[in-house]
Amino acid sequence: MGRNLYILAATLFLFALVSCGVSFTNIAQQPGSPGDTSLWRTMGLGLFVISLLVTLGGIFSSLFEQAERRAEEERRRKRSH
Repeated sequence: MGRNLYILAATLFLFALVSCGVSFTNIAQQPGSPGDTSLWRTMGLGLFVISLLVTLGGIFSSLFEQAERRAEEERRRKRSH
């Protein structure tokens, strides 16, 4: 599960970089495109924050899986002795 969360976080981070990049280029000022640069920056910041939260969830998921695995190994060792 942790790996899936890392992939999701990387994708969100990529979209955050793209939206921030759009806000600093002339693409946002072209006719027919959403021209509000503050909207692009806000969306980039929001995606970045969400990607950080998803990364934190992935870290916690990996840590808990590792703790459960070690606890199970310890129980097996105690049973065998």
